[in-house]
Amino acid sequence: MLDPAEYKESEIGRIDVKNTTCYMCACRCGIRVTLRDGEVRHIEGNPEHPLNKGVICAKGASGIMKQYSPARLTRPLLRRKGAERGAADFEPISWDRAFEIMEERLAHLRATDPKKFAIFTGRDQMQALTGLFAKQFGTPNYAAHGGFCSVNMAAGMIYSIGGSFWEFGGPDLDRAKLFVMIGTAEDHHSNPLKIAISKFKRRGGRFISINPVRTGYSAIADEWVPIRPGTDGALFLAIIHELIKQGLYDREFLVNYTNAAELIDLDESSDNYGMFIRTSRPVEEGCFDPQNKLWWDRISNRPVDVRTEGADPFLLGEYAIDGRPVKTAFQLLKERVDEYTPEWAEGITGIPADTIRRLAHEMGVTARDQKIELPIQWTDVWGNEHQSVKGGPVAFHAMRGLAAHSNGFQTIRAMSVLMTMLGTIDTPGGFRHKAPFPRPIPPCPKPPKSADDVQPNTPLNGMPL
Repeated sequence: MLDPAEYKESEIGRIDVKNTTCYMCACRCGIRVTLRDGEVRHIEGNPEHPLNKGVICAKGASGIMKQYSPARLTRPLLRRKGAERGAADFEPISWDRAFEIMEERLAHLRATDPKKFAIFTGRDQMQALTGLFAKQFGTPNYAAHGGFCSVNMAAGMIYSIGGSFWEFGGPDLDRAKLFVMIGTAEDHHSNPLKIAISKFKRRGGRFISINPVRTGYSAIADEWVPIRPGTDGALFLAIIHELIKQGLYDREFLVNYTNAAELIDLDESSDNYGMFIRTSRPVEEGCFDPQNKLWWDRISNRPVDVRTEGADPFLLGEYAIDGRPVKTAFQLLKERVDEYTPEWAEGITGIPADTIRRLAHEMGVTARDQKIELPIQWTDVWGNEHQSVKGGPVAFHAMRGLAAHSNGFQTIRAMSVLMTMLGTIDTPGGFRHKAPFPRPIPPCPKPPKSADDVQPNTPLNGMPL
């Protein structure tokens, strides 16, 4: 590119450089855009931006193509009268005419049957507004880019721990000792993650990449573990199996911050079969899961309310309350994964059983024996004051490779259970939520429950699907 300092403006045109934000993915890297006579001529990273510090990926640099692609629609198109659907026979119309058509059709649909209107928005990162539009219109038939990308990732983790990777949270590589990346292509969270991994490796951190191919991030991993696509859930279940078998789970974390020790009703004749045993304690307002459940106390050997001062609950075991059989949630997890041995997973994933055992042992021992403690005072949700924060320095990062399968939701829930067992949720060196996450589990917003919830000329009583 010509240096504007060496040429007159009349020779090269007016040159301007604007600082802005890249919208080619959800990273939101800072960029500098060079314009000549108002037209974009060059895009580069902004070295003063705190997120990417001047680094830019190929996708970001090619943003100019998005602006000037010959395939870009610049005017509304209307299917030519008499043309068949799918024939791509359109004619351009004015914006005024387009708005007239939409106003007429949408008004009719909203007044008669709002669910006949479906809205899909691409990767414009404006889902908050388009979702609000769908809600106010009254249609539940709303979808966005995430449905084709990583919505399983967000939904699976939010339903499990209240938050997820990417916009909702991420690995604390500033403090982690072991970093496990799985199901992540090079374009996912690209620039910030590249910078973080480079610092992590310089500090001596160990990087394990589990991916079908050794490209992108996997090329610089300390260990690459190839896996058959779509089988990550089997790997997680086998690692969970081994952690329980070897006793390498974080008991303190599971007791204090999960429902692992809470009792489940196993009386098959009960209407509450398979559900948590709950007391008559008044339910608090809001959508948070009420803390009206029970532990089995190791000291008194009887059921007590959760969070009873001085109580020390069993994590494993089966008991009886008034003749009703009950088990802890963690006991049910143990029984569920008993059959998911490394040998079982080897036949599905292609990863040798010995490798799976070694990975489980390394994760568990690192989280247990290399704990980080920071002198930060904090108060937990139950009002208990703490003088420090502790964490097992095992960080994970996963993305669309896990989500884009029919089993994606359950695979990601299994990964969430694994991270929880290691005690690496919202702890130094583990997974850290970003505000305003974590959210209540399950999430507060609920979609319409029946066709009766969709009424003409009425906003939805709930969120769109």
